[in-house]
Amino acid sequence: MTRVGSLARLRRFGLDEYVYGDDRIALCLVDGRPHAVDGTCPHSGGPLAQGALHGRTLVCPWHAWEFDCVTGEVHGFPDRFLKTYEVAVEGDDLVIDLA
Repeated sequence: MTRVGSLARLRRFGLDEYVYGDDRIALCLVDGRPHAVDGTCPHSGGPLAQGALHGRTLVCPWHAWEFDCVTGEVHGFPDRFLKTYEVAVEGDDLVIDLA
């Protein structure tokens, strides 16, 4: 399990990013629960955690593509999904299995 963020920080901002190597994970707070999805837009590589979060809809800052940050569904493309990660809370730490 890898620590990817702080629950307190996610509560404060609603959206955060964890970067490892060339990869990104977008952390989203939806209805008080943390969720994590692939943080790179499949359209043109935009950094999703630098976009906007409206409920459970994550909006890419580059071209406004929309994603469900709970299921990973790409809005408008029901057969395409971002990778999702199970998030565990350990104290104030958000942890996921990157394997």
